[in-house]
Amino acid sequence: MNSTVTAVSRNAVHSFTKPNRESVTLLAGLGVEGDAHAGVTVKHRSRVAQDPTQPNLRQVHLIHQELFTELRDAGFEVGPGDLGENVTTSGIDLLSLPVGTLLHLGDEAVVAVTGLRNPCLQIDVFQDGLLKQVVGRAGDGTVIRKAGVMGVVTAGGVVRPGDAVKAELPAEPHQPLERV
Repeated sequence: MNSTVTAVSRNAVHSFTKPNRESVTLLAGLGVEGDAHAGVTVKHRSRVAQDPTQPNLRQVHLIHQELFTELRDAGFEVGPGDLGENVTTSGIDLLSLPVGTLLHLGDEAVVAVTGLRNPCLQIDVFQDGLLKQVVGRAGDGTVIRKAGVMGVVTAGGVVRPGDAVKAELPAEPHQPLERV
């Protein structure tokens, strides 16, 4: 199956959702141009409160379109940009990628996957009960996070819906994704 970008989103202000755009520009080492979360150091408010000098490992948020189908089947209406992601993909299992995977988006942009998004309680303000759909527990008690992956931009470029997504795995041994 071909993996593609199905939507791109950004918002210059801190809000839960991000409007869809015709394109976004990724800037190496910073994130999405014009997005509130772009920067070398952390921009998520809770992390800034802890230590504003931390490196920003959450420059770009990616979610798989297939999650929206799963949520719709559970009675929720969620679409691209609604959960604050910058890039919505289709045909690639983002959650199973190892740390350090390079995601080539379109002709130029590259995002290095740093970890899993850890959704906060704001998700239940958006739609009551949604947090339980994107964070759960496996039979052994392991936390399962399904709200996408985070990454840093290693090569800039313009990204548009319809662009190809290609994953370049890092050298083994692979390190599984953890929350960032």
